[in-house]
Amino acid sequence: MALAQCTAHGISRATAARRVAAGSWARPVSGVYDLAPDGPGDDHEARRRRAAWLGVLAYGPHAIAVGPSALTMLGVAGLPLEPRSEVTLPGGQARRSRGPVRFRRFDDGMRTVTVQGMRVAAPRWAIAQCVPELSRARALAVLDSALARGVIDAAGLDLAHAVARGRRGVATHHDLWALADSRAESPLESYGRLACVEAGVPPHVLQLVVRDATGAFVGRADMAWRLGGGRWLVVEMDGRDVHGAPRAVYADRARQNAMLATGRVEMLRFTGQDSPEQIGAVVRRTLMQLRRPTA
Repeated sequence: MALAQCTAHGISRATAARRVAAGSWARPVSGVYDLAPDGPGDDHEARRRRAAWLGVLAYGPHAIAVGPSALTMLGVAGLPLEPRSEVTLPGGQARRSRGPVRFRRFDDGMRTVTVQGMRVAAPRWAIAQCVPELSRARALAVLDSALARGVIDAAGLDLAHAVARGRRGVATHHDLWALADSRAESPLESYGRLACVEAGVPPHVLQLVVRDATGAFVGRADMAWRLGGGRWLVVEMDGRDVHGAPRAVYADRARQNAMLATGRVEMLRFTGQDSPEQIGAVVRRTLMQLRRPTA
């Protein structure tokens, strides 16, 4: 809550200061008060939204959330776990960054939209601002998510790429815009796919539908490679939050058994604990073994 909002609700600066001193409130940046300083805990999405609001409250009613803050409010997944608060003002005004809030200057015809009462950079500009500054894995996850969640379409993504050209960091990311795919269902799938691409074994199919001999649906695999003769190597990327509960584990096991029972599927499973190098090396080695002619 901004100081002006406190005043409008009859809370004086002195009262706010006493609550901060008592620990019931916090003041993350001058002029802004956090009424729930314990925060959302391990809810990374909620932490990112709080960071976005912090930036806008810190710089007043004309502030615009940009970069990762804008993408958070637009509903894009795959952003860094540690929230980043980035904000700008119209017309390329200059301001200093304040505490955890990074002030950016963007005066390139940027358009904005309003999300939950917050003014944010429109998807094309938010993506162009953020993606060049992310790691390659995070960048692809963001691009995939923006497509999958309908935040932007393929044509809009091409325009975002054009806006991003010339920005620091984009030179190492140009290929990712062509790799972006709306079929990726989680950031972890994006990480795994990029690991395989960089290992020289890009998947042939995403979200492969597996059927049994009668044509009945058995399951869907995150990534798949053709082995010949109607056979496939499939890879599943298991996220802890999705697959960690006992019920989900049992369902995953039943689905895996049903896929293997078709006799046309070989399967590998990875988690977020597996490094990209491990994933790429294991997939490449397994493909070589399975494609090797038998005597």
